Amino acid sequence: MASYPAYPVSTFGDLIRQTARLSYLNKNYLLFYRGQSFDHKNKVGNSTFYPSIYRQDYLTQREMIFKFDILENACEILVELFQSKNIEGWADVKKRKLIQWSILQHYEVCETPLMDFTQSLRVACSFALSEIDAKEGYVCVFALPYITNRISVNSEQDIIDIRLLSICPPTAVRPYFQEGYLAGTSDITNNYETKTELDFNRRLVAKFKITNTKAFWGHDFGLMPKSSLFPLNDPINELCQGIKSKTQRALRTGTLGEFLKSWIELEHKILHAASDYKLKTNNVRDALRLLFSNNRISQDQLNIFERLRRYRNMVVHQTVEIQDKETRKYIQFLDDLMRDLPF
Repeated sequence: MASYPAYPVSTFGDLIRQTARLSYLNKNYLLFYRGQSFDHKNKVGNSTFYPSIYRQDYLTQREMIFKFDILENACEILVELFQSKNIEGWADVKKRKLIQWSILQHYEVCETPLMDFTQSLRVACSFALSEIDAKEGYVCVFALPYITNRISVNSEQDIIDIRLLSICPPTAVRPYFQEGYLAGTSDITNNYETKTELDFNRRLVAKFKITNTKAFWGHDFGLMPKSSLFPLNDPINELCQGIKSKTQRALRTGTLGEFLKSWIELEHKILHAASDYKLKTNNVRDALRLLFSNNRISQDQLNIFERLRRYRNMVVHQTVEIQDKETRKYIQFLDDLMRDLPF
């Protein structure tokens, strides 16, 4: 299906009839929709639908580790804010990583392994035609397993379905207007055999091309305005925009990104060395203490790591402007430490 051209439909009513037919033919699945301005295709001409964290054409393992580290940092900030502001449902958010990812994805804070869907055709069409001066758009239909809980894990089909309306606090307005759902692969990882296994085009059952005209909507329907798709009076959106400003600093190219990538490499190097002593945790500070007690690192190296760790936490969690000159100094500290470690 991903290799076929999109099927043109002339009216919204016709689209409803087409999807009704698809629903009848796919009785064992629940249909979900995505509205897109473009039909994104790979090098061989097939439509692709990757979660945002996997969308680059070629991703190195180092880049994937970096992306997941940024996601983890955003999760930490999200949990901290939900708890400190006593937002309804904060305890649930704190203990469930998938809920954290869902909120961050839906509010476009950072890249995640989850993908947005909706069960509303009108919402999907409105997204497809939301760009200014858009003349056409695409509505894609996907067959996913039936949802049995607010978070449904289908290990047989390697799919996680998440109903946003059931996991977001009532102060999160956007998911209710968009009738939002999220989905991802059940064994989510930054290490995979082939990236194609993460492509939702294997779940695609139809692609429709629609036009941005009054004739398409007719008298009974209409395009949802952006003020409805993205309600302004949404406290969770305001909170998430604050998180986004912090994570964007870390994602930008340049010295800060270089520092964080080098930091990730240092953490993995330390954990790998500590694994020789049967370390039962992924806590880097525990690993360092273990290596120190076994005379693998010196007190000076331990002190340098703590200084680097404090700087890393500052650039991730604080709102102060980070100077490139200062970051370059810490990159040099990182490089020197990496070079001097005896493993």
